[in-house]
Order: sequence, then C-alpha cells, then structure tokens
Amino acid sequence: MSNVETEPAALLCGALVDEGRPGGAPRVDVLSAREVPLGGPRAMHVRRTLPQRARTLIGAWCFVDHYGPTDATATGGMDVAPHPHTGLQTVSWLFDGEIEHEDTLGTRALIRPGEMNLMTGGYGIAHSEISAPDTTIVHGVQLWVALPEEHRNADRDFQHYVPKAVRVDGAEIRVFLGSLAQSASPVRTFTPLLGAEITLEPHTTVTLSVDPTFEHGLLVDTGGLRLFDTELRPAELGYVPCGTDALTLVNDSDASARTILLGGPPFEEEIVMWWNFIGRSHEDIVRARADWEASTDRFGVVEGYPGGRLPAPALPNAVIMPRGNPPRR
Repeated sequence: MSNVETEPAALLCGALVDEGRPGGAPRVDVLSAREVPLGGPRAMHVRRTLPQRARTLIGAWCFVDHYGPTDATATGGMDVAPHPHTGLQTVSWLFDGEIEHEDTLGTRALIRPGEMNLMTGGYGIAHSEISAPDTTIVHGVQLWVALPEEHRNADRDFQHYVPKAVRVDGAEIRVFLGSLAQSASPVRTFTPLLGAEITLEPHTTVTLSVDPTFEHGLLVDTGGLRLFDTELRPAELGYVPCGTDALTLVNDSDASARTILLGGPPFEEEIVMWWNFIGRSHEDIVRARADWEASTDRFGVVEGYPGGRLPAPALPNAVIMPRGNPPRR
C-alpha cells in the first residue's frame, strides 16, 4: 500500500527504549491513530498508528495502517495504482475481503484473510493493489519493515505464507513472522521480527512468553482488552519496551477481541523515510524520486493495472536529515 499523502513528512524511524517499572506491570504507552485518506473523491480511509510523533518505530516496523471494515460497494474499496518502494518490506494481512496484488516481478497474487503476502522492495520495486471484484468488505492491516543498511538494496522478492492457527488458553494465534506460542514462521526477513494475529475469546486471560530483547506493539482491531493493566480500545496500539519476557492480555468483555502483535529488537540505524522510500540521506530520496518519475528500470513496470501510476509528490523545500533512535534511558 502506498503512502498517498500529498505532502508526506520526512519522518524519524527511531524509538526511545524505556525501562519497565520495577515491582509492577511493565509500562505500556498507548498510541492513538490518525485518519489518512488513500486518495480520490471516494477515498478509503486508513487509521495510521506508526509513524507518529510519540513513536515512529517498533523494532524494524516503521509503518502501520489499519483499515476497515469498509463497505467496498459504497466506497469503491481499495484501488491503489502502481507505486514504488525502496529500502523496505511490505506485509499485507487481511481480516475480511480479498485484494489483488501485482508487482514488477510479474507476481499476481490474492491477499486473503489469514494469509500473509510479504514483498521486498530493496533497491526498487513497484506494485498495485485492487479489491477483488466480488469483495464487499475490505478490512485489514498494511505494515512496513525498514531494511538494515547491509540489505537496503536487496533484490526484489515476494513471499506468501499461510500460518496455522494454534490455541493457547482461549486465544487463537496465527504467527506470520517470527515465533510465538511454539509456532514459527519460515518467512525470510532481514532483522528478527515478530508478527502475529491474536484473537481472544470473551472472558479470557492469556500470558505469552516473548523475547525480552524485543520491544512490542499490540494493535487492537476489534473488541477491547487490557495489556497488563492498561486498557486498549479498537485502533489503539499499546507499546511495551524491551526487558519484558511475557505479555499478559485480558479480555473481560462478552465479545471476542482481535489484535495484531508486532515486535523486534530496537532498530539502531539512522534512516530517512519519505513517501514510499526509505534511505540513509536526502540524496537517496531525491534519486529514488527522480528514478520513479523518469520511469527508469529501477522499479520496473506493473503490466496489468488498468490505468496510470501514482506520481511522486513534490519534495520539501529543505534537506531531509537522517535521524536515529534517541538515547536509551
């Protein structure tokens, strides 16, 4: 999915790592989402929790869009024209509906509920995303992962994975990246990551062992729950810093609660994130934008899309400075 804001900010993809509170539950920072239109007169809106001023990265996860449930018959659903990516991987995960993905590798793939599509756009790739014709509801998340410097110009790649559901104490878990609850994903990433859908039955408490070197973020899709002692509502993301070896999720309600759990070790590199590009300098961004606008071979061509491609927005009238994680406390 493209970041189609007409004036995308240059963003710091780095996050302060906080210590847990001695003798009590770990600190949970609650991040609220902002609404962003995907463009056009009947634009589908998404709720964006990363990046934002309070926290712009969790592990290598640097972009979290949460959308739907949206009536595709009323809004036109999703129709994102061919657009470029550099320096990142995109992770697509659906709760409802189907989306047709096509990229410059020649990949044509459906994104279905419970199935993950991961696309690597290192040096450069382009893709389009359109709701399938018979889709009436569109509902899911689109996630981005920053690539480390040594793999920033990795070759284009596409991976598809269908994780099996496992049950733990009234929770159903699908691990699409990394490992959790004795379930592991074989999907290749360039930094250690965790990505999982967790659905809790009503009146359920589950405690899950996690890697204490990871920081974690729990995004609530439907329902409401507590992460340790902190209430989280739909579209909110709860952040837990490194040093925690178990996460406790509590659903006291009469309805099920569905969440997405993300994690990874703090990303220590200085990076620049602008529009759909991640680089290490202002010049990296200028070059990527120029290559896209000139239709060079860097990004290739999406053959099957019935229309034009997304133009790049204008660059800001200032040098985009690389930033890194703030010092740890």
